[in-house]
Amino acid sequence: MPTLFDPIHLGAIALKNRIVMAPLTRNRSIDQIPGPLAIDYYRQRASAGLIIAEASQISPMAQGYLDSPGIYSAEQVAAWRKVTDAVHAAGGSIAIQLWHVGRISHSSLLPGGAAPVSSTNVRPKAQTFTREGFVDTSAPRALRDDEIPALVADYRHAAKCAIAAGFDGVEVHAANSYLIEQFLRDSVNDRKGPYGGDIAGRARLLVEVMQAVGAEIGAERTGVRLSPMTTFSDTPRDSDPQALFTYVIDQLSPLGLAYVHMIEGETGGAREPADAKVPFDYVALRRRFKGPWMVNNGYTLALAEDAVTCGRADAVAFGRPFISNPDLVRRLKEGLPLAEVRWDKAYGGGAEGYTDYPNYA
Repeated sequence: MPTLFDPIHLGAIALKNRIVMAPLTRNRSIDQIPGPLAIDYYRQRASAGLIIAEASQISPMAQGYLDSPGIYSAEQVAAWRKVTDAVHAAGGSIAIQLWHVGRISHSSLLPGGAAPVSSTNVRPKAQTFTREGFVDTSAPRALRDDEIPALVADYRHAAKCAIAAGFDGVEVHAANSYLIEQFLRDSVNDRKGPYGGDIAGRARLLVEVMQAVGAEIGAERTGVRLSPMTTFSDTPRDSDPQALFTYVIDQLSPLGLAYVHMIEGETGGAREPADAKVPFDYVALRRRFKGPWMVNNGYTLALAEDAVTCGRADAVAFGRPFISNPDLVRRLKEGLPLAEVRWDKAYGGGAEGYTDYPNYA
């Protein structure tokens, strides 16, 4: 029986334990470039089996929040290289999450004040963070079919940049109501043609992105994050999420990916949403996928140990506990108490609430 603290390989990525640091947006980059504090922040958490660095935009048009980092320019690659070198020197492994927010954005964050792009031109009842504080998202425009190859190429380029920056792999962000999920769900995707309509059409963008990224850096260094039941940012669930994500998993399984990272329930909320008409069967999806399976959302030590020992998961991602517990692996292993997050310091700012959480004394 494997345990949470045993090593594992997720594809070509070696983990010294099965505790993963989930990607956590912290809004501390400068002009989309991670600053010096990020070096300390990630190095402090290198005892995780794998760090998945915060969601990073794949192009200037992919940004949706103030002071989030990118992974598409030479300057960003150079800055991220300092982070990955520090994590590797501390004995850790690190991947980066490739991000396009789609319609969850504001024109003030985009080149030339452009409209956000999505599968649809329908504006969500959602907000994002700009230099003016929290504001309503801008009205999006639906991508034309002939623009999508360039979008896929942006994912491919960002993956190439990630490897140049020293990351051990990448995770494609196809969750939490951002661009790829805006294509996946029939509650958002109202388009006709090859990227809309039935499940196969709505899943086409995700499949093409995963194929392109895998071809660029190796599928064994490519993971993907999914969230079938979340309703984040005014994104209703698909009319048949079980059928949609069964199809998605069946398309992804033959690709030889490093892992699937599955958010169970509402992101950052209930693991079993009370308003769900039918309970979602994650175990059925896990059985269909022929590679490593990572789970996330509200996992305690007991839940995580049970998931790994019973084979429901190969690794467990923890998000919020890693913010305030840089030594989370040790605390879990030794049964030590966990420090609480100072939420007023979670987003933006400097070292306070970022790199000043101490190890357990």
